[in-house]
Amino acid sequence: MDDFTLVSECAKGNTRAQRALFDKFAPKMLAVLMRYLRNTEEAEDTLQDGFVKIFQKIGEFKMEGSLEGWIRRIMVNTALDMLRKNKKLLGDTQLDDVSYKMAFTDHGFDEMNVNHLLKLIDALPDGYRVVFNMFAIEGYSHKEIADTLGVTENTSKSQYSRARAFLRNQLEKIESD
Repeated sequence: MDDFTLVSECAKGNTRAQRALFDKFAPKMLAVLMRYLRNTEEAEDTLQDGFVKIFQKIGEFKMEGSLEGWIRRIMVNTALDMLRKNKKLLGDTQLDDVSYKMAFTDHGFDEMNVNHLLKLIDALPDGYRVVFNMFAIEGYSHKEIADTLGVTENTSKSQYSRARAFLRNQLEKIESD
């Protein structure tokens, strides 16, 4: 089934279409959720919660933009809700408090495989990891991140800066080995 048919049938409550939608997007969305949540059990629970929301709201999808992008946004927001609920998000830190000054170069990424980079990202503290994922991977602006997480833009920038510094330090260690 194409996306238009999937959306139409899911909106009608067709369980076969719902299963097809789940099967099509669940593996990718689980990978997205694993970037936000540290353990598989939390990510799988959040995946289920996210799909419940998707099936409840599927009739609102207007087929403008990609279905995968719409589903991804719901999944990310569901993961953020889970983190907020468990109070695993970040505190308010002013950008002036950041002791790192970035002179980041991407040369370390050239030879690194994706799985290794994802492991480095996963090792970030929760607040850093969430902001890094939202900004660098999902493409949110710092204003959107601040609004979504209920923090200041400076906090978002600070957390992103610290995440990059952490990753830079890890890459420097790898390069020196």
